[in-house]
Amino acid sequence: MKAFAKNSYEDYYEAPMSEFPWTSKLVYGLVVCIVGAFTKVVWPWKFEDGEKLWGDKRGRVLIMNHVSLLEPVVTLVTLWAHGIPVRPIYKSEWNKTPGAEWLFSRGGGIPVERGTADIKCLRRAERALKRGECVLIYPEGTRIKTEDQPVQIHGGFAIMARMGKAPVQPMAVVGARDISNGTTRFKRIFWRVFLKVGDCISMDDMRAETKKGKAEEMERVAMERVYALRDELRAEHPGKH
Repeated sequence: MKAFAKNSYEDYYEAPMSEFPWTSKLVYGLVVCIVGAFTKVVWPWKFEDGEKLWGDKRGRVLIMNHVSLLEPVVTLVTLWAHGIPVRPIYKSEWNKTPGAEWLFSRGGGIPVERGTADIKCLRRAERALKRGECVLIYPEGTRIKTEDQPVQIHGGFAIMARMGKAPVQPMAVVGARDISNGTTRFKRIFWRVFLKVGDCISMDDMRAETKKGKAEEMERVAMERVYALRDELRAEHPGKH
């Protein structure tokens, strides 16, 4: 890929991030720096056991509970700062927002058609993992805004891990949901947000004998780890949700 060569969105979805044009890397880097600094001041955030995230250079599937738009941002900022290439999986509906597909594609994003067996997305994630890039995905599929909101886990992340022969790394966040009071657009400021990183889980650790069985077991075990990390954070930081 070359700068000013009118590269298509498909080019960005398929190419290694290391081959992105320098212009795209520059724009993305500037956005990350500005957004990262802003969020760090307005909603001070901290990764606990973060060395497990940025100290591992393997391609991994990163999963986390999803309560706001803040946690994807700070995760991408942190990985960028540590030189770790990451491909966030985002719902294709975002591409209808003016400018969104342009920015997401240059940030390494891969769109997924929700509610379908999006083979193209799975294959792109597989190739990214085999290249050593990380894939970031939120299995809950949507922001969980209340404790009693029904949650449907989407198991595509386990299939990606199996196809890409990559481990799954669970993470969790608390406090990000609280930056909104739930009834207005007003955002709390100077409200601390905490994230925690867990140990990687290998598909080889799954006891099931079939590929499908291993993927299903991974889906269950990995999400249990996510919620265990979340509960640990809640115990360490009372009042955070």
